[in-house]
Amino acid sequence: MLWTDKYRPQQLSQVVGNKKEIKIIQEWVKNWKEGNPQIPLLLVGPPGIGKTTLALIIAKEFSEYIELNASDKRSQDAIKATIGESSSSKSLFGDDYKLIIMDEVDGIHGTNDRGGVKAIGEIIKNSRHPMILIANDFYSKRLQSIKPKCQVIKMKKSRWNSISALLRKIAQAEGVEVEPAALKEIATKSQGDVRSAINTLQALSDKDKVLDVSDVENLVTKDTRSDIFNAITGVLKSKTPAHVKEAMWIEEDPTLVMEYIAENIPREYKKTDEIKKAYDYISKADLYFGRARSSRNYGYWKYASDFMGIGVSNSKHETYKKFTKIQTPTIFTTMSRNRGKRNLRDNIAEKMSKKMHVSSSVAVSMFPYLEIMFKNNELAWEISDFLDLDENEIKRFRSRKIPKKVIEKMEKRKAEMHVEERDRRAEELKNQMMNVIPEEIEETSSDDELPFEIPGISTEKETGEVEEVEVEENDEETVEETEKKKTDKQTTLFNF
Repeated sequence: MLWTDKYRPQQLSQVVGNKKEIKIIQEWVKNWKEGNPQIPLLLVGPPGIGKTTLALIIAKEFSEYIELNASDKRSQDAIKATIGESSSSKSLFGDDYKLIIMDEVDGIHGTNDRGGVKAIGEIIKNSRHPMILIANDFYSKRLQSIKPKCQVIKMKKSRWNSISALLRKIAQAEGVEVEPAALKEIATKSQGDVRSAINTLQALSDKDKVLDVSDVENLVTKDTRSDIFNAITGVLKSKTPAHVKEAMWIEEDPTLVMEYIAENIPREYKKTDEIKKAYDYISKADLYFGRARSSRNYGYWKYASDFMGIGVSNSKHETYKKFTKIQTPTIFTTMSRNRGKRNLRDNIAEKMSKKMHVSSSVAVSMFPYLEIMFKNNELAWEISDFLDLDENEIKRFRSRKIPKKVIEKMEKRKAEMHVEERDRRAEELKNQMMNVIPEEIEETSSDDELPFEIPGISTEKETGEVEEVEVEENDEETVEETEKKKTDKQTTLFNF
């Protein structure tokens, strides 16, 4: 039998640590038993500190309890089918309350869990019975709509001395002789995880009934890879290198962590020289990430990690005694906002690539010229017809719609053309777009002419006036020279 089950606390007074939080829970239970309904409890904290054990102890105060692991039953229908009706119906034992326990509510995510969080919210709203929700990650997005409806209790890791005292009692009950220094070593390396400490003691005791320091000194510290928010908090709030390195031990894309740190530096640091120094270290981290990508030598990552971790941490003169909410990098919001524009650009470039047999990058580089060409209504219609652009794609190059009269006129003209004439015109149009160069634009000497020669198409509007085209002046140079200059200047932070 596992010692974690054998010695599981049966009363709140036996729970290790979190004494202040337990008092709040006791008051919550008391109010329910006196007929004074309370909002649900949300117990949040790292794994292994006794959240579920605490909930099961509380369950003894009520007539019955229903337990659900929300990460197993995650869809709206599954959650409602499991506890939805039970939360609003009477107990099997009369009018007494029953406790509803929902574990791992922050484990609901993804397409397969659609509606799960909403279902939990509805159950909270309609429940006639006490509820306890359990989660590991305080900053989880899945909890954003749940936290306002609950009394949130943040559970802390237990201190090593409290864990050591518990291990000593268990060792005595099991007849295991353990040196105090060995118990301290186990408790320290458990990193506040009581369950881990008890399992370690049992595993070592199965080999030998007498434990000394030599038996435990080679134990590896428990893997406490923190979430990204704890990592950022560790960097910004601590000045101790060991603490920062431990906080940075996280299973996330390191460049993502760097973006989070960069975003939150000015939110935490207030002095100009601190912010400047911190961003200097961020730039160095970015530099080494670039070297890792370009050389495929990911040993550079450790240098980048130290720059963005210890470097940023030591940039402040002293730690700030204030609460700072960690913000998601604005770059992701901007990218999300611009995703539609990028998709529009890529769709147009793909159509140009197929019709004109150029690469997507070359097609995109032609967009400024197309914006000029699209100022002419008839030419705009021809190009959009040739490239098969839809209305939204046409708007990329001109703010106003092509006049209906022009569309009807051009469609009629196209219908009257023979197939050979259409093909010839398509080829001319393709060459016209391919051969637009700044030198030709500069040679335009009059505002009453288009800067391009358009075979077979009138440049006059329906009113008889000539459409004005604004053209920026350029030095006399060829497209090839211009593109070469652009290429020469397109060096990045990671080109070595």
